[in-house]
Amino acid sequence: MTEDELYAELDRAGIAVEKLEHPPVFTVDESAAIHAALPAAHTKNLFLKDKHKNLWLVVLPSDRRADLKAYAELLGAGKFSFGKAEEMEQVLGVSPGAVTPLAIVNAAPGAVSLVFDAAFEQAERIAVHPLRNTATVALPFAALVPWLEARGHAVRVIALP
Repeated sequence: MTEDELYAELDRAGIAVEKLEHPPVFTVDESAAIHAALPAAHTKNLFLKDKHKNLWLVVLPSDRRADLKAYAELLGAGKFSFGKAEEMEQVLGVSPGAVTPLAIVNAAPGAVSLVFDAAFEQAERIAVHPLRNTATVALPFAALVPWLEARGHAVRVIALP
């Protein structure tokens, strides 16, 4: 799915999106100005592989420190390692730095397990990249989850340690 197709799909679903264009960012630290300019719950997106070679996309608040060992234990994944850039591009259609839960639409249903931290349920909007790291969009989390599920992707919302 292209970015334009993504926006068209969200529009057809009645999901309001606010977009902010910006220079490329590759880390949460580089995105501080974006957080100030676009009020929403900003994310840290982890593309992971478990010991069984299953792929995962774990989305947590941007200010949260990732604990792969605890996440793997909680999710029954055994052990997590970071997925390779080539796999990310092949399965999600995005490159490192542009990982986003929106990219799950480019994966076959069931190819990647998508997990959001439960903290996003308290947020009015979630801020993610729109398939590239030179823009950030804010959209209602309460609308995002059912939209992804309607496209055949299982979404887990769990309180991550």
